[in-house]
Amino acid sequence: MVLFILCIKAELDGVESLSLLKNTNLCFSVRNPLSDYETREKIVFNPSETLEQDESDREPPHHFAVKWEGAKKFSTLIVLDEEAAKSAFKKMKKKGGKKGGGGEIDAPRDMTADDSGEYVPVLAMECRGVEPYAFHPLGNEFKVTASGGAVFEEDVDLSEGDWGDYDEENDAAVGVNEFESKIISA
Repeated sequence: MVLFILCIKAELDGVESLSLLKNTNLCFSVRNPLSDYETREKIVFNPSETLEQDESDREPPHHFAVKWEGAKKFSTLIVLDEEAAKSAFKKMKKKGGKKGGGGEIDAPRDMTADDSGEYVPVLAMECRGVEPYAFHPLGNEFKVTASGGAVFEEDVDLSEGDWGDYDEENDAAVGVNEFESKIISA
C-alpha cells in the first residue's frame, strides 16, 4: 500500500477558504507502477461511493479498481476519509522516525487565504498496484468561502485554472487564479 496525496496551489483573491467537496466526482489519470505504458486516462469516481463487491472478495471497500494486463488481482484506489488519513499519517510518521525521517507532509485540509500561492494537501488516497499521476478538474469539485462569509458551491469550475464571482452581500470580487495541482507519494 502506498499513500498518494493530491495537493493544490492557487492565488486566492477575497477568498477565506477553498475546499474539496466530499460528495462529487473526481477525475484522475492513473498508471501501472510496474509498467511505463499501461495507463488509464481520466478515470472518474465519487469518493463518497465504493464499488460493489462479491462476498468472496477479500479486498477492502474501494473507490476504483483496475486489472492490469497479466495481473492476477485487481489494483485498487481508496480515498481516505479524514479519520483514516490522520491514522495513516500517524503510522507514516512513526515509520519515518525509525528510518531517520524524510519530508514532512501535512494531513489533508482546506486551503486558506494564508496558503495563497503554496501547495496544500487536500486529499489522501491509499493505492495498491495503481499510481495516480494527474488530477483533472471537471467543475463543481470545490467550494469557495469568500472573506465576507458568502459560500459558492455551484459552478466553481477550475478546469481552466481560474474562477471568479461576485459577493453581492459584501460588494466584493472573489477569485481563484492560477490553479495548479500535483500528486505526491507519501
